Amino acid sequence: MTKQIRLNKYMASAGVASRRQIDQYISNGEVYVNGKPAMLGQLIDPDTDTVTLHSRSIGSPHQPVYYALYKPVGVISTAKDECNRKTVIDLVPREPRVYPVGRLDTDSEGLIILTNDGDLTYQLTHPSQSHEKEYRVTVAYSKDAPTEGDISVAFSQGILINDHLMKADRVYGFTKHRKDNKELLSFSIVLYTGLNRQIRRMCAKLGLEVVVLKRIRIANLHLNSLNIKPGEYIKINKTNII
Repeated sequence: MTKQIRLNKYMASAGVASRRQIDQYISNGEVYVNGKPAMLGQLIDPDTDTVTLHSRSIGSPHQPVYYALYKPVGVISTAKDECNRKTVIDLVPREPRVYPVGRLDTDSEGLIILTNDGDLTYQLTHPSQSHEKEYRVTVAYSKDAPTEGDISVAFSQGILINDHLMKADRVYGFTKHRKDNKELLSFSIVLYTGLNRQIRRMCAKLGLEVVVLKRIRIANLHLNSLNIKPGEYIKINKTNII
């Protein structure tokens, strides 16, 4: 006899969403079990019960799987793209089905996690969880550009953009260098939560042109420790991340 499990745990294990989000779906009447509206806290038998969300059948939960991918520039960080551009899903195994945790701009590169673990997705993306994401940004630099100190202060205190105060939790590691006869400045930025294209928008507000934007860390997982190149992935454990 199959052991019954909570509906929200079953759906989270199937990679649908976090348990909290699933409970919201249930409260909204969007989840059905055997054709009847589901209830909060409901127990189900995975072998005999049929679960649907938005009329889509939810299959049996897979064992949680975790991939760390080095997303190249030009690849979309969503599960699918209406314009049929290459997405991060195209760069990892098709089965079991996984989903990207958060997003990374198309023009940006670096670390992104893909998983079917809805609870981990919630832990890494919800503002209340406070897991760091670290980026290394390189900007074109000129004598008219803000000083390193001015950049650090502006990012730390916050920059008002479209009525949103965008700020970094930490800015450090400034280095100047030249490439292709261009003066460049690189520095690291740590965020707990981020708005859409936040770093690029903050740099633009300061008159800084972003040349390279790379995510190098999510929580405890460092890109440099994975020994992977753009477009490559590696299977990891949850304990590598948090």
